[in-house]
Amino acid sequence: MVSKTDDIPASVPDCNPVDLQRDGAQQGTGTSKGCLKESCGCAGHSAETAMVNGDGAHTEEGELKQDGNSEADGGEDPNEQEVIVIQDTGFTVKIQAPGTEPFDLQVSPQEMVQEIHQVLMDREDTCHRTCFSLQLDGNVLDNFAELKSIEGLQEGSLLKVVEEPYTVREARIHVRHIRDLLKSLDPSDAYNGVDCNSLSFLSIFTDGDLGDSGKRKKKGTELEQIDCTPPEHILPGSKERPLVPLQPQNKDWKPMQCLKVLTMSGWNPPPGNRKMHGDLMYLYIVTVEERHVSITASTRGFYLNQSTTYTFNPKPANPSFLSHSLVELLSQISPAFKKNFTSLQKKRVQRHPFERIATPFQVYSWTAPQVDHAMDCVRAEDAYTSRLGYEEHIPGQTRDWNEELQTTRELPRKNLPERLLRERAIFKVHSDFAAAATRGAMAVIDGNVMAINPGEETRMQMFIWNNIFFSLGFDVRDHYRELGGDAAAHAAPTNDLNGVRAYGAVDVEGLYTLGTVVVDYRGYRVTAQSIIPGILEREQEQSVIYGSIDFGKTVVSHGKYLELLDKTSRPLKVQQHKVLNEKEESVELCSSVECKGIIGNDGRHYILDLLRTFPPDLNFLPVDGEELSAESQRQGFPRQHRHRLACLRQELIEAFVEHRYLLFMKMAALQLMQQKASKDSSKTDVPAITETSATDSDVDSTQTAAAQASTDSTDPTDNSTSVAPQMAPESEESSSKPTTNGPVDPTGTQNGECKSPLEGKELEESIPGLAQAKELAETLVSEDGSGMDPKSREVVLNACKAVGSISNTSFDIRFNPDIFSPGVRFPEDTLEDVQKQKQLLKDAAAFLVICQIPSLVKDCLDHSTLPMDGATLTEALHQRGINVRYLGTVLEFVDKTPAKDQLEHFYRIGIVELITRCAKHIFRTYLQGVELSALSAAVSHFLNCFLSSFPDAVAHLPPDELVSRRKSRKRRNRVPGGGDNTAWASLTPSELWKNIATEAQSYYHFKMQCENVDQVVEKYGLQKTTLLREISVKTGIQILLKEYNFDSRHKPAFTEEDILNIFPVVKHVNPKASDAFHFFQSGQAKVQQGFLKEGCELINEALNLFNNVYGAMHVEICACLRLLARLNYIMGDHPEALSNQQKAVLMSERVLGIEHPNTIQEYMHLALYCFANGQLSTALKLLYRARYLMLLVCGEDHPEMALIDSNIGLVLHGVMEYDLSLRFLENALTINTKYHGARSLKVALSHHLVARVYESKAEFRSALQHEKEGYTIYKNQMGEAHEKTKESSDYLKYLTQQAVALQRTMNEIYKNGSNASIMPLKFTAPSMASILEQLNIINGIIFIPLSQKDLENLKAEVQRRQQLQELGKSEEPAEGSPLELEDKIPVD
Repeated sequence: MVSKTDDIPASVPDCNPVDLQRDGAQQGTGTSKGCLKESCGCAGHSAETAMVNGDGAHTEEGELKQDGNSEADGGEDPNEQEVIVIQDTGFTVKIQAPGTEPFDLQVSPQEMVQEIHQVLMDREDTCHRTCFSLQLDGNVLDNFAELKSIEGLQEGSLLKVVEEPYTVREARIHVRHIRDLLKSLDPSDAYNGVDCNSLSFLSIFTDGDLGDSGKRKKKGTELEQIDCTPPEHILPGSKERPLVPLQPQNKDWKPMQCLKVLTMSGWNPPPGNRKMHGDLMYLYIVTVEERHVSITASTRGFYLNQSTTYTFNPKPANPSFLSHSLVELLSQISPAFKKNFTSLQKKRVQRHPFERIATPFQVYSWTAPQVDHAMDCVRAEDAYTSRLGYEEHIPGQTRDWNEELQTTRELPRKNLPERLLRERAIFKVHSDFAAAATRGAMAVIDGNVMAINPGEETRMQMFIWNNIFFSLGFDVRDHYRELGGDAAAHAAPTNDLNGVRAYGAVDVEGLYTLGTVVVDYRGYRVTAQSIIPGILEREQEQSVIYGSIDFGKTVVSHGKYLELLDKTSRPLKVQQHKVLNEKEESVELCSSVECKGIIGNDGRHYILDLLRTFPPDLNFLPVDGEELSAESQRQGFPRQHRHRLACLRQELIEAFVEHRYLLFMKMAALQLMQQKASKDSSKTDVPAITETSATDSDVDSTQTAAAQASTDSTDPTDNSTSVAPQMAPESEESSSKPTTNGPVDPTGTQNGECKSPLEGKELEESIPGLAQAKELAETLVSEDGSGMDPKSREVVLNACKAVGSISNTSFDIRFNPDIFSPGVRFPEDTLEDVQKQKQLLKDAAAFLVICQIPSLVKDCLDHSTLPMDGATLTEALHQRGINVRYLGTVLEFVDKTPAKDQLEHFYRIGIVELITRCAKHIFRTYLQGVELSALSAAVSHFLNCFLSSFPDAVAHLPPDELVSRRKSRKRRNRVPGGGDNTAWASLTPSELWKNIATEAQSYYHFKMQCENVDQVVEKYGLQKTTLLREISVKTGIQILLKEYNFDSRHKPAFTEEDILNIFPVVKHVNPKASDAFHFFQSGQAKVQQGFLKEGCELINEALNLFNNVYGAMHVEICACLRLLARLNYIMGDHPEALSNQQKAVLMSERVLGIEHPNTIQEYMHLALYCFANGQLSTALKLLYRARYLMLLVCGEDHPEMALIDSNIGLVLHGVMEYDLSLRFLENALTINTKYHGARSLKVALSHHLVARVYESKAEFRSALQHEKEGYTIYKNQMGEAHEKTKESSDYLKYLTQQAVALQRTMNEIYKNGSNASIMPLKFTAPSMASILEQLNIINGIIFIPLSQKDLENLKAEVQRRQQLQELGKSEEPAEGSPLELEDKIPVD
């Protein structure tokens, strides 16, 4: 079916192409533009990316851009060949386990035998076995062998499960596994944030699985039984924001009790004589029937012994019930266990796998209900041994993290299978390391780890635990004194982490960085690093052979390091430069001076202290005698900052260089044109232009290619040349621009506002011959400068000078990170170069203020960027290279924008972010003075001062639960911040808010007049629940799930019982799956060009590769699934769309959080596919859930709310709930009018939807009024002839006829009373098809007519892939960060 969208040419002024596919964010209107977006190869500029990925995964741009023009058709060929290697077809084997019927299992040749073990331990009928081997014809299979390497294993082979004797380790694993099975439905691990468990609530709203296995067999017929009325708080205009519905109680979670107690017995470990009888350990169990038993785990299995609590008698009881598995034993002695365990496993297996698979990194929940604390032997044992001895079941040896991290980097990477193996290993080690580092950092702050320098004062202590080195974020030994003391010491670890991330992304062979994790916990910042072998035995002075340990006073260099770092110089834009050391000798460096090179005892070259990988941000670094550009000064820069480590972000450097590259091309082209004009124009060597219009995408990909050549780069990650689509125009900042005659810069800036890149492009098309000149310029630049004729060389030279390139023959911009570093001196002969570098830095700082901030605001105005909460706002800033310290500047800019009413949502989210960040800074120092026993009291007091209207919040000093008068004060300083410090208790609300206002002024340079929370809420229209969510997420607080009365003037909102936990906030590197990512991008590009089938194949391939690297759960897999679902839907396969989208929702809940903005959007997509599948009540429940989450996260006043409400209104219209439907649709109309302007096509559509409901209610006058409004908009925007205008006018005629007919009938009744002959009136209940059509339009989905044959082929193809996938057991995918590129499928 084809539905026409409000598709309008981009040239209509003031129209909003966004209507075309709302969240398609401008990607439509012309595929050429779509391709241009992709050709930059970098997810960063795409529409929704900003919105939807929590953990800043975008920073890895180096990797994202590797393949600048993957859309060029030949792009995927080499990969296609490799891929075939991976898809060996699977086969089926039979499995025979003791006591069960043989069953078939699909396997793939790549799998290891171990994976079959995992499957058996998960299956309902074999889940209680852990200690067994698999045998083929009597031969035991090696656990770590790949199936394809096993002789004789083929289709139909029979594998026998053979029970093996236990060892202590196996017995422990068995008990742990049984405990996991017993707890499999219990959410307490997810609430407590342990073992990578996290919450998911989707199944509550869909009553189980949506697929065929679901409980709902009846389709679309059950219209009458639907109760559509939402709870009061979800209706438009409601002011309450309850918290309790955030985590609805799942009836499955009250688990049936199988056992009362299962713990290790006090008789462990077995004495020598019993060891020799095969006793491994003893368990103590209390059954539901209150029977107390003592069990021996022996090599042969488990049996009852005759011990009691106080007498040890290890002899077997009579009968002993010897069983190989604990479950079999318990089922014999406890009928309740047998019954409940069976039904528990049935329920466990029914849950969607995505609800139970562990996530790669821990996700914490900021609210939790009161969870009962039950006895749990395994958890207790884990806590005692602090897991060290059993680190991942490797008894007695801790992991050598450094060795693991570095050896995975050294794995070969020549072809696709090797790269997948390598990336998978890197990812696995990283996630394990992040988990271990987080545990260690908490142990350090909680005082459970001995310092390696115990004699020093607490803030200077350092720790080693589990082969990880921990240091606190304080300025130790005045190391950072010149740079801002503790503030600098606090900022350095995150800067260092960004450096590690950047070097890791470039991935140069032979150059090693440390595993680095930064953990903020209880007000302290802890840096966890892997340990360089041998570093602890030497003095630092001896080991550093490159760089400086004293910020540039003494500097050394080393040939091998220069060679290695030179490879990173181009991708990271770092310039090789010379500095003077203490002996006045000049030393060559290729990084900042603090970057140290150390060769470890393992002979590897490590670099550390990468905190100045990127150049300084001069807007926040006042330097005596240096002037910034006029525009920066006008905005009040440079500003004083807390520390002198403020750096530009990598994204900004990329954007700036891309912007300069475009400028360079234009200048070369224009000069060439002038030369050409002056010469004879019939030169033959001008390359023939095949596409006369030279569509943008075309030009860009050739540019990228040419530029790649020009910089004769062999490095695949070279991205110095990828062309950013949002090329922000040059402005008066480029003081070094030479005066060429002619319009150098078609994309000029007018009054500080950047024009969109598109307008610049149109301008180009209008200069005749510019396209040819550009091609010519490219052919010039692509030579190395030797074969050029002198005139052309001069052209390039001029252009190079103008844009500040470091080379004279090709475009190459790099930064010297040591400029303006205190204490660094440069040799005389390089001063001219240093001057140029200073200018470049000023230009970059000005570029951020003049171009990037306005471009962000412009994207928000045209709704291609739609932040919903603090995290998505931060992400939107970061993607454009804007640091959060500019938040105040951004807000001021919004405030001065003429259209600031349409940015109200953005402004409000910015204010919340600013306030909660200031509160977080204050909270950090506040917590450092609190001892552990008073933690909950202190946190609740802080929250009261922050959020409660109660004017004199008084801290309840904990009435010491264990009062002892003889307090010994001897061991005061053992824990950081130990001691009896009650200074926190004196904080008052007015003081806290005064501090927040001061912090806003000093850190963000933003003026906020406010004495208390209620003033702020009133002035900026905030909601307290949003403030509570933001501060809790930022600081790691977990609060009790209940309704809080913030507005009571008589009692504080929080008590100490409401604070359940405080979690760490963890920052780490996110390793990427680069091949999968390229497939994903190529797939998106194909889809955008309208090749849906090819796109679908590529994205399925990407999904396989993502699964290969990340396992089943990951943000990027989520993006992949969402796009697949969207493609399935467009190509008419609704059930498949539903199944993929269900996975995407579950994954988003698990990996990003249940109320993350991304999750809200996934819920909306799922609701649409449910509706299309005839599951109306489910669709409504999902939309209500999305609306509730949206209200909680950012309130009702947000452009996205209009979309949710239009969806809800349409579905309600479909089930004939007209009055309810009108409430939602009219609210959507109000919001659309506010944020899109009364003349927008979105508003016209809203009017039409409202008119349709009035028509169904037979209120024709209101219907006419709304449709007329819509008609006027269409007529003015599109002209009389456009089919939208015609449709609207036809509908107006129809309404008028209906109204007249109704009036006639009424008159007839008035005239003739009851015996009037009444014409039956046509009241139309809307058809489902028409509702679905409207739903598709508002959700930006456009159908392309496909022939039946296309569809058949496509379905067959999809099924084939699915089978392949099942074989690979990788039916589970995962979710996209930068991937978000576009889920939108715009089509002309």
